[in-house]
Amino acid sequence: MADTKYYELYRRSSIGGALADTLDFLITERRIEPQLAMKILVNFDKAVTDVIADKVKARLTFKGHLDTYRFCDEVWTFIIKDINFKLDNSNTIHADKVKIVSCNTKRPGEV
Repeated sequence: MADTKYYELYRRSSIGGALADTLDFLITERRIEPQLAMKILVNFDKAVTDVIADKVKARLTFKGHLDTYRFCDEVWTFIIKDINFKLDNSNTIHADKVKIVSCNTKRPGEV
């Protein structure tokens, strides 16, 4: 694996949380070492990022009311309320509140 650093953003997703909980359990049960758990999480960060970049081709549009936004350390965060998503297949989905986090594909200082 190269020295490339990946965002740990997807660790907060439902699948990332489930992975972290499972790794915590395995560490507590002394079935794996914490160092192995960290390597697994780093591989998870890379795998999710790569799969999303390479495999996800769907597009959607959305409309809602921007409640909060911030830009810190090259990461945008938006909280949008009363949001409607329109998918490629014209299906629509409504949510009361959504948090969108947007990161550059390259971190500051990377070439």
